[in-house]
Amino acid sequence: MASRHELKRFRTNLADELDSAALYETLARVEENPDRAKVFGQLAASEREHAQVWHNRLNASGIRVRPHRHSLKTHLMRTLIHTFGPSFVLPSLAAAEYADRDKYANQPDATHLSAEEQHHADVVQAVVAADAQRRTSPGTQIANAESWHKGVTSGNDLRAAVLGANDGLVSNFCLIMGVAGAGTSNKAILLTGLAGLIAGACSMALGEWLSVTNARELARTQIAREADEIDHSPDAERHELALIYQAKGIAPDEAKRVAEQIMGDRQKALDTLTREELGIDPAELGGNPWSAAGVSFCLFSLGAIFPAMPFLWAHGTPAIAQCVGLSAFGLAAVGVFTSLFNGRSAMFSAFRQIVIGLIAAAFTYGAGRLLGVSIS
Repeated sequence: MASRHELKRFRTNLADELDSAALYETLARVEENPDRAKVFGQLAASEREHAQVWHNRLNASGIRVRPHRHSLKTHLMRTLIHTFGPSFVLPSLAAAEYADRDKYANQPDATHLSAEEQHHADVVQAVVAADAQRRTSPGTQIANAESWHKGVTSGNDLRAAVLGANDGLVSNFCLIMGVAGAGTSNKAILLTGLAGLIAGACSMALGEWLSVTNARELARTQIAREADEIDHSPDAERHELALIYQAKGIAPDEAKRVAEQIMGDRQKALDTLTREELGIDPAELGGNPWSAAGVSFCLFSLGAIFPAMPFLWAHGTPAIAQCVGLSAFGLAAVGVFTSLFNGRSAMFSAFRQIVIGLIAAAFTYGAGRLLGVSIS
């Protein structure tokens, strides 16, 4: 007879496998490429088989298994897949699969499933890498061979959007609570909130524009210097490229042959050296500064409007209470979205986000209270 701890583990494993199967089934339905849809379908079938293992374990222990209810994170991921397409969520899914690849390693009764989970992680990573290659020209594909982990570790569109909105929400929430703590009138609080929204959004947009612009200018300078080196010292660059490939594990003779072939085409050589030596994607150069600034402005504003809204229709304590409630809702939403790429449950992430946000707001409210009394 299984212990209570083992039964809990069986249920957790069953829920995880069923949630994963649901995600892959959604991807298979939405994916337009038949080959990739087939891969997702196979992954879903494999997850269903894993789920059946834990279903049988529970039945063998005399436990009646109830119909599964998908987690909030799963519902959110499926919505994003239907709304934005598979490519939008694949980096986050790859990160989750990579984090869970060894989840059965310490479960003696599931060692036969561990290798399959690791295989699933490898498959999803390969799909993400292939997706990145598919959206680039043939000359830029060499640098994307392992591009899935760049999106996982350095941030993807979803991560940037969530964190941008979180910045606006938390900063304006704390600003408004600080002013409210000082006993300021409703009109002044609203004006402060709107001014904080505009000022913060402009600051974020300008910062993003400067960051991307400076990165692009530096990249162009480095690429121009690399082109000059190719023109004036091609032998040294050929030798350097061969050393780079040797460091990657290619045999010296093969590395020299590949370097010789690449150096035969100046543009190909420049693209390859730019990627391999400088770590720069010549096709993107860090992105478009204007679109980055616009997105940053909109995302910050989206988060910052939450705490300011109640003061449009309420006054005094009810307005402050509604501000706290609406901001807590926004913080919870941010927490749920961050659970897509932090590996934690949606409930835990939402609760943590709310607690941290409310602590920060309480601190600024207290500081505003003290300053208000002191100044008055």
